[in-house]
Amino acid sequence: MEKWYLMTVVVLIGLTVRWTVSLNSYSGAGKPPMFGDYEAQRHWQEITFNLPVKQWYFNSSDNNLQYWGLDYPPLTAYHSLLCAYVAKFINPDWIALHTSRGYESQAHKLFMRTTVLIADLLIYIPAVVLYCCCLKEISTKKKIANALCILLYPGLILIDYGHFQYNSVSLGFALWGVLGISCDCDLLGSLAFCLAINYKQMELYHALPFFCFLLGKCFKKGLKGKGNGI
Repeated sequence: MEKWYLMTVVVLIGLTVRWTVSLNSYSGAGKPPMFGDYEAQRHWQEITFNLPVKQWYFNSSDNNLQYWGLDYPPLTAYHSLLCAYVAKFINPDWIALHTSRGYESQAHKLFMRTTVLIADLLIYIPAVVLYCCCLKEISTKKKIANALCILLYPGLILIDYGHFQYNSVSLGFALWGVLGISCDCDLLGSLAFCLAINYKQMELYHALPFFCFLLGKCFKKGLKGKGNGI
């Protein structure tokens, strides 16, 4: 009981620090013509909402790839589309084709910051908490300390809430992948890692450890070994 109480406190501290950082400005604010990665993420919502899927990655009069062309895998694009539907409901001007470029307002900033926080809450933070709770042969205090260190890692917080990115999504999926294969749920773990790669290609950095682990497990089981159902 005490462990979950302390873990809840750690999560609340992590959320508080994240939101405090998000109250400040972001790189590129008020700096035309590109306006920083904040505008890139907004622009991708504009493109995915207003153009058919087959045009998302190709240069056209409606999709100038020189202006923050969509350069992440499809799962990022569909995440942008999901955010765009919410943005359309709140204020259509935020994602209006062409005319929304460089859009900046306090309300829109609140919306964009909230999308990052929700992604953290749904994917990254639960994975971190579960990972730390599943650590074996260490005390409860060390599990809490590990969770606190991970959730307060300044690099990720500054990039996602200051520079403006969604790196927590891909990292969260990768961590779910680690949890999956650690629990002998190789298919679920592999699926989670595939989601990570299909969100951001930088997760290829983590592909080699996954590949080596699964390959080694295949050799260990032998050609006639039975795989897990999940």
